[in-house]
Formats: sequence, structure tokens, C-alpha cells
Amino acid sequence: MRVFVNLFPLWIILFSFSALLRPEFFTWFSGNLITIGLGIIMLGMGLTLKISDFKILFKNPRWTIIGVFTQFSVMPFSGWAITKIFELPDFFAVGLILVSCCPGGTASNVIAYLSNLNVAFSVTMTFISTVTGVILTPILITSISGELINVDLKGLLLSATKVVLLPVFIGLIVSKYFQTFTKKIVVYCPSVAVIFIVLIVASIIGEGKEVILQSGINLLISIMILHLLGFIIGFVISFIFLGDKKLSKTICIEIGMQNSGLGVVLAKENYVNPLTAIPSAISSLVHSIYGSIFVAIFKEDKK
Repeated sequence: MRVFVNLFPLWIILFSFSALLRPEFFTWFSGNLITIGLGIIMLGMGLTLKISDFKILFKNPRWTIIGVFTQFSVMPFSGWAITKIFELPDFFAVGLILVSCCPGGTASNVIAYLSNLNVAFSVTMTFISTVTGVILTPILITSISGELINVDLKGLLLSATKVVLLPVFIGLIVSKYFQTFTKKIVVYCPSVAVIFIVLIVASIIGEGKEVILQSGINLLISIMILHLLGFIIGFVISFIFLGDKKLSKTICIEIGMQNSGLGVVLAKENYVNPLTAIPSAISSLVHSIYGSIFVAIFKEDKK
């Protein structure tokens, strides 16, 4: 089991390239199956948590404040700067800025979980940034790109509750009242998480095969730099203010991994040019590969 989980980067890269060659093998895993897969992953995380893990966060609100503030500053500014440096076409520039303003992806929770980091903190940050993003995301995108954008408040909150909060809450209840059962299945949860996240990424890559292959090297490099800066700057800023390596790793994952799925949806709903959604689609692949490498290199020992 441990070997399988530790080879996470290999599975991501292998299945991503396989999806580019034979997308039909993976595109069946889409729609509700992705939602169910994410829900199962989050349920597994909930089984590993205790209610006391969340109580600690309420005693240390500074952690969340620093994390969320860094999320909504580092990535949007980096996205804007990169579009200027690489002189991206308007439709790609807007798309890159858009995904840089969409924090709080569920994938970050998976990476924090597989890395044995502070999962309760990761889940809390994801939910808070999703709620905060209802207001800040359209403001940031409009301010930076100069184009108005609408965000579905009800849809975002419903999605965050359905995919993140509810499964984690059920996992917490099960782990508290069915401890014997939990001990038997919790050892399989990391492996199940790896399988589902690999299927989700391969499905997204297979679906977007044509746009990914036609997007151009400049856009790919831009997105790689964007996410790498998120990981590095996120860790440095967090460590300066918090002085805790484990917390800083957790925060830098939240910052380096954006909500690419939300970026795709917003691009399709708010912009006429379909090419605007391409940066978000490629972002999903890039940050997943980075995240899987993160698990292999920076994984914390369980205590």
C-alpha cells in the first residue's frame, strides 16, 4: 500500500500521457463520477481526522488569516505579471488571470492528506477561500483583466458543501462512533485517494486533449511558472509569519494548487472565446503533477 501511494507522481504522469494518446480509455470517468470520486476521497480524509483537530484551528485564527490572505494576493499578482512577461494573447491572458484568482481546489486537500500534513487546516482553508472567493474572485478578475465576470454564489456554496464539508463531516462521525470499523478501512484510504485523483486528472486531460496539444509552449511554461511560484512564495511567506514547517507546507499546497475546475466553468459561462478556458484545463494537469511530486519529496512522517 505504502509503495503504491509513494509512486503517486509516476501514476499521474503515466496516466496523463496515456490519456493524451487514448482519451477514450479515461473520458468515461466524468460528470457525476468525478463528484462521487471527490466525495469518497474527502470521506476517507474525514475518517483520519478528529473533531479536536478543528478546535485547534479556532484557537489559532492567525493560521487561516495568513493562509487566505496569501492565497488571494500571491497567485492573482503572479498571474497578471506572467501574462505581461510572456505577452500572452488576450484570450490566454484572461484565462490565466482567471485561474490564478480561483483558489480552494479539492485537489489540495488530497495532496495535504497524502503528505501527512494538517488536513483539518487544509479543508478549513479550502472552504473559507471558496466562500470568500464568491466576493473576491470576481472583484480580482475584473480589476486585473478589466473584464466583468459573474460567479454563481449558490452553486459554489452547494458544491463546497457537497464535495468537501459533508463527506468530511460523515467521516468524522464514523471515526468517532465506529472506531473498530474505521481502523480496518482507514489503511486503504490513501490508496483509494490516489486511484480516484489519477482517474479524475486523466479524464480531464483526455477531454481536453486537442486544446492541450494546440495551446503552445508559451502558455504551458506560463502555467508551470504560475503554480511553481505559488508553492515557493506560499511556503516562504507562511514560514516567515508562522515559523512552522508543517503548517507552511500545508499553506503552500493550498496556494500552489488552484481550483482549475471552477476556472473552466467560469471561463465557459462568462467568455465567448472558448480558448479562454484552456489555461484552466492545462492548470489541472500541471498542479496535479507538481502536487504528486510534492507528496514524494516533502511527505511528513506520521506522529
